[in-house]
Amino acid sequence: MKSLKTAISLFLILSSLYPLRGQQTNDKPDLSMINRIKHEEANNSGIEELAFWLTDYAGPRLTGSSGGMRACEIAKQKMEEFGFQNIRIEEAREFNRGGWDNQKTYAAMTAPYYSSLTCNPVAWTGSTDGLIRAEVVLLDIENEDEISKYKGKLGGKIILMPSPVPVRNEINFEPLASRYTDAQLSQLARGTLPAAVRRQNLPSDITSAVARRRLRNSISALLKSEGVAVILNNSGTYNIPASTGAGYNQGEPEPIAELNIPMEAYGRMERLLRHNIPVEMEIDLQNIFFPNPLIYNVIGEIPGTDKQLKDEIVLIGAHLDSWHGGTGAADNASGCIVMMEALRILKNLNVTPRRTIRIALWGGEEQGLNGSAGYVEKYLVDRETGKHKPGFDKFSVYFNMDNGSGRYRGIYLQQNDMVRPVFEQWLKPFEDLGCSTLTIRNTTGTDHLSFDRHGLPAFQFIQDRLEYGRTYHTVMDTYERLSMNDLKINAIITASLVYNAAMRNDKLPRKEPAN
Repeated sequence: MKSLKTAISLFLILSSLYPLRGQQTNDKPDLSMINRIKHEEANNSGIEELAFWLTDYAGPRLTGSSGGMRACEIAKQKMEEFGFQNIRIEEAREFNRGGWDNQKTYAAMTAPYYSSLTCNPVAWTGSTDGLIRAEVVLLDIENEDEISKYKGKLGGKIILMPSPVPVRNEINFEPLASRYTDAQLSQLARGTLPAAVRRQNLPSDITSAVARRRLRNSISALLKSEGVAVILNNSGTYNIPASTGAGYNQGEPEPIAELNIPMEAYGRMERLLRHNIPVEMEIDLQNIFFPNPLIYNVIGEIPGTDKQLKDEIVLIGAHLDSWHGGTGAADNASGCIVMMEALRILKNLNVTPRRTIRIALWGGEEQGLNGSAGYVEKYLVDRETGKHKPGFDKFSVYFNMDNGSGRYRGIYLQQNDMVRPVFEQWLKPFEDLGCSTLTIRNTTGTDHLSFDRHGLPAFQFIQDRLEYGRTYHTVMDTYERLSMNDLKINAIITASLVYNAAMRNDKLPRKEPAN
């Protein structure tokens, strides 16, 4: 009995000297702080005001445009008003396309009758010579042998390009907006690690891809040599033209003026032309190019206060750049609004985090995650050598939002199962809000990947997609696409997770970097 008591006493002494892992990480959420966060958002929400300033007031924020730089200044001003510290607009990367602004867009069909068209210029394409009036020609080319029949016939014409998809609307009886069902979330949670599969390209696939690329290049060469006036592309349905950009580099000749028009307008003109009914249009498209070699991020902080941990970084972010058709509300002012609101909440509550909490609003995401990748290169990993910089070991975690305006439903773990027990506890208070799903799966296509590829803990939230399909990269991506209640809930959850990460004894566990 004495030996047993001695063993128990020794165990208790050692336990106090060397706490168990669960005790070290103090992952039980602070319910009192969560309650304060909820009350701050309920009583003093800044969501709707931020939504106005970052959409209606900021306007389109195309990378390299004057609107993009203006948005950086607006975001910086808001961070100053909120009392963040170490605020700066910071160079991230060079931008080879340079600056481009659309100044005027008008298009209408004038024959066989008048009809004004909804349209959107393709970014980094050129202008018309004032208001032009010209015949529309349907370019009906399926192989290179058919190119010769158009030579000498396209000068000054408006070209209806071959459509990459059938010009026919299929009636859709599904709702335009939707939320994840319980069954879908359960399926996500049961997700397994993807098997390692070597990509195999069949010879026929390679041959077909090469042929399509050769045909596109030949058509482009034909249009340039012919001196066509404007190129028209089939783009989108519901009379919603998409936003896209041309493959252009600074210093090159300006590309031919180019417009995206909805499927409805494209289909009408195509059918008229196939019935041998002449179609004419008038178009006035004015764009300007200017030197703009850099992409910028907007950064602010709540500095850490712990003597040992204050130099470690808990990072939150979203991309500030957008396409030029709408005002980039869902993609991705929504993420910027939530992240700024989460930090505003913590600042208003006079939180003194142990680690520094940093917000970064990224530039150039739409052209290849440039802002976040530039941040990684500046602070974390040398681009040329791959060696870790001093900030690498000080990095705790990154939370990203970039799946529209929908409510958080959980987190993609990015194959990092070591964080599962941590997030399980942190999300437990939000089960009643529908946010508790954890999936081992990866998600792609946004700024968390700049960190994740180096093995750093970086996560994107599972979000209800709402009207994702008809909103993203279109002229409809405006203030009206924002679900204010969802954004408020997201800000509460973000603020809570960020607080937990900033107060935790340890940094979040890391996985092995991708090869």
